[in-house]
Amino acid sequence: MTKLLLLFTFVPLLELFLLIEVGRRVGTLPTVLLVVSTGFVGVLLARAQGFLVLTRIAHNLREGDLPGEELLNGVLVLIGAAFLLTPGLITDTAGFLLLIPQTRHTARVYIYRKLKKALEDGTLRMFRR
Repeated sequence: MTKLLLLFTFVPLLELFLLIEVGRRVGTLPTVLLVVSTGFVGVLLARAQGFLVLTRIAHNLREGDLPGEELLNGVLVLIGAAFLLTPGLITDTAGFLLLIPQTRHTARVYIYRKLKKALEDGTLRMFRR
C-alpha cells in the first residue's frame, strides 16, 4: 500500500517537474504539441499492436493452444496504451516501451519470472470460487 501511495504521488510530481522544465526550455506550445503528438502516435501504435495481439490469440485458439503468452502481451499493450493517454513524458516513454515488441518481450519475461517465483514461494495464491 505504501508503494502505491509513493507511486501515485512521486510519478505525477516528477512528470509535472519535467513538463515545467521542458516548457521553460523549449516553450509552452512545443511542449504541449509534444505531449499531444506522443499521445496521438501512441494511440495509433497501441491500436496496431492490439490488433496484432488479438490475431495471434485467435491463431493460437484455432491451433488448439492456450494463448497465455499472448494474453500477457495483450495486458502489456493495454497498460502501455493507458500510459500514453496519461499526459507526461515519463509515462509516454513507459507506454512506448510497452508497445514495442522487443521491449515488451523483456517486460513479459520479467513479469513471468516474478509471477513464477511468487507462486513457488507461496506469496501469490490463486483462488477459485
